Amino acid sequence: MPTPFLSALRAAGARATAGLERAALRLPPLRRRIERTYDQMLADLEPALKPYRAERPALTRLPSEGREHAAILGELADLAAREESHWRNGFVSGAVYHGDPAHIALLNNAYALGSQSNPLHADIWPSVTRYEAEIVAMTAAMLGGGQLDREPEEQVCGTVTSGGTESILLAVKAYRDRARARRGVRRPELVVPTSAHAAFDKAAQLFGVKLVRVPVGPDYRADVAAMGRAITRRTIALVGSAPSFPHGTIDPIGELAGLARSHGVGMHVDACLGGFVLPWARRLGYPVPDFDFALPGVTSLSVDTHKYGYAAKGTSVILYRGRELRHYQYYTTPDWPGGLYFSPTLAGSRPGGLSAACWAALVATGERGYLDATRQILEAAATIRRGVAAIPGLRVLGDPLWVIAFSAPELNIFQILELMSRRGWSLNGLHRPPAIHLAVTLRHAQPGVAERFLGDLGAAVAEVRASPRARSGMAPVYGLAASLPLKGVVSDLLRRYMDLLYKA
Repeated sequence: MPTPFLSALRAAGARATAGLERAALRLPPLRRRIERTYDQMLADLEPALKPYRAERPALTRLPSEGREHAAILGELADLAAREESHWRNGFVSGAVYHGDPAHIALLNNAYALGSQSNPLHADIWPSVTRYEAEIVAMTAAMLGGGQLDREPEEQVCGTVTSGGTESILLAVKAYRDRARARRGVRRPELVVPTSAHAAFDKAAQLFGVKLVRVPVGPDYRADVAAMGRAITRRTIALVGSAPSFPHGTIDPIGELAGLARSHGVGMHVDACLGGFVLPWARRLGYPVPDFDFALPGVTSLSVDTHKYGYAAKGTSVILYRGRELRHYQYYTTPDWPGGLYFSPTLAGSRPGGLSAACWAALVATGERGYLDATRQILEAAATIRRGVAAIPGLRVLGDPLWVIAFSAPELNIFQILELMSRRGWSLNGLHRPPAIHLAVTLRHAQPGVAERFLGDLGAAVAEVRASPRARSGMAPVYGLAASLPLKGVVSDLLRRYMDLLYKA
């Protein structure tokens, strides 16, 4: 366990580094050089981010007269059609997980039927709260929480949220508030592997929780012993991923859950990416370790219905072992002049149509549908993994099932990423180590897609090997973020990138 001296030394080192960064950024020559770099990078990116600017004048104020409905719908349909081929043909990592036209039509129709509903007003739309209760129950049953003979304090429950980030935020809030109420913890700490999703960083910033990051092992999985040493009396929970977003590897959840239980702290499993794959992969005979509520130490789990649950974008589920922990997630205000106010999640009003579409997706797919989809995805992923490993210069990271991360130790992996982008692929760039990953979906299980990906990847690797200094597009941005010790500079660049997105 870290001594107070070591903790103070680390904190002092972090403060010194931040101080040096701030001092360096105040030097005019360095500041001017950074500004020129920002301007050049953003100028290179702007045409790709604003492809419709030349043909469609931007609306910077309301039109004096409303446009005809047919014209509005025609413009929307035109833009959707232009962008559809990119994801429909399997050029995108993750993002669209199903994509079949009949399934999309079901989601659209379900949303339309519930488009005016709002779960905040359960008295007006009790159908929506029914959908959400059944979504939670079906998801819990899939993840080891469906046993009806559990004691009340062990019964798995939860809520529907807007996505994986909100599910994670709510879990961290619940652990913080429970630790404050039951143990008097005023300076809470959350112990996470460095591979944990960035949403945990966001939660820590929002809720005043210290994030204790623990390096992963050489297999890119959480280091159980190191996480154990990081536990203090202020620890509110441990975190593990099933699988992690960067490398697609499953943390040793069983060992982490046992560790958490022995210390009397919570154990959150981030299964946002894998919750609707791993149960079915196990039934298909794949070696899937225990990761869900079948493990006594697991006290919460997040799972995204809008990923491999095949719901429309904007829904996820947060599950808890027992109502008592869920109660710390809720928000209530009993003395507001506007009446009694309460909400189960961060939002007040929410789109009931999304919950209706989510319910429809789960019921329409069913167990047989999830089994078949998982089989197709894992078979396509196995082909891609073998093909990547066979390309000279590339190395598959960890032991992934369907999120295939790979590095290029002797080449610039971000140049490879850029060249794949020019060939139409939208892949995910990773850091520490520099790498790329492809989250395989049903779009990649279509005939010929895996072979096309491997062919383009092999060509991109050969091109980078032949011209190792050529750079353009996002490659310099990723390279800057991976190599620059000044984290504030990279954060500033990302803020300007977001400014560019909102530039009309």
